[in-house]
Amino acid sequence: MVECLMLFRQLEYFVALAREKHFARAAAACYVSQPALSEAIRKLENELKVPLVRRGQSFEGLTPEGERLVLWARRILADHDALIHEVTALQTGLTGELRLGVIPAASSTVALLTDPFCAEHPLVRVQLESSQRSAGVVERLRRFELDAGIIYPDGVDTAGLTVTPLYEERQVLIASGELLTSQPDPITWTDVLQLPLCLLNTGMRGRQLLDDTLAGQGLTPAPRLEADSVVSLLAHVSTGRWASIVGQTWLSTLRPPEGVRVVPLDNPSVTATVALVTSAAEPGSVLARALVETALQVPVG
Repeated sequence: MVECLMLFRQLEYFVALAREKHFARAAAACYVSQPALSEAIRKLENELKVPLVRRGQSFEGLTPEGERLVLWARRILADHDALIHEVTALQTGLTGELRLGVIPAASSTVALLTDPFCAEHPLVRVQLESSQRSAGVVERLRRFELDAGIIYPDGVDTAGLTVTPLYEERQVLIASGELLTSQPDPITWTDVLQLPLCLLNTGMRGRQLLDDTLAGQGLTPAPRLEADSVVSLLAHVSTGRWASIVGQTWLSTLRPPEGVRVVPLDNPSVTATVALVTSAAEPGSVLARALVETALQVPVG
C-alpha cells in the first residue's frame, strides 16, 4: 500500500513538472521542496529504467520516453481520482473538485448549469476557467487537466469525447434607440455595417462566425473599436454612441444597458451551437457524468 502511494506521488510530481516546465514551480504546485520533487522523479526513472527528464542547469524538457510516459501518468492519476470519487459517492454522495473549461462566449450562461449542479451536489467544488478556446479545452480534456468543457463543437476534433448540445447561440445587434432612429425597419446587414461598430477581436470565435457569414454575402465589417471582452462591448454601447453584435445569450444574464435596443439579425442569421464536452471513456469521471445529467435536466442559454 505504501509503495502504491509512493508511485502515485511520483507520478503526480512528474506530471506537475511536465505541466510547469520548471522544477521550482512544479515543487511549489505539489507543496514539496524542490530536492524532494527531483529525488522522487529520479526514483521513478530508476524504477521504470528509462530517463524521463532532460536536465542541464535547469529543466530542459522531457525525453522522448518521458513524452510518451507522461500521457500514461496523466491517465493513471485521472483514473485514480475517478475511483476515489466513485467510492466516496457511493458512501456519502459526490465530493471533490470539478474542473470546467469554458469559452468566453459561455462565461455568463455557464451559471445556468453550474448553479443547479452545485445545489444538487453541495459537497462538490467547481473550478471554472473561462478564458479558454474550444481547441484548447479539448486538448486539456485529453490531457486529463479538465473534467469537462463548454465549447463551440463545430470545426473541432471531438473524437473520444461525449458532446451534449446546450443551446444555439444567435448573434444580435445592440445599439441605443437614438442611434437606430434613422435606420430602416427591418435593418439589413449593409445598414448595420454603416453604424459605429465595436466588435470582438478578429480571430475570436464569435467574430469569426460573423466574418465568415458576411463574407458569404460579399460584405466585410470594419469596426472602429475591437475588444477581447463582451463586457467591454456592452460598456461602449451603454454610452449611446456605439453599436455591437453579440450572442443573444449574453443578454439573458447581463441585461442590456438602459435605452439600448436588441435587434434580431436575419438574411442571413449568425448562429452557432454551444455544447458540453466530456471524456467518452468508461467508466470516466463520476463528477463529469453528474454534470451531464444536470445539463440534460435544466435549460441552459
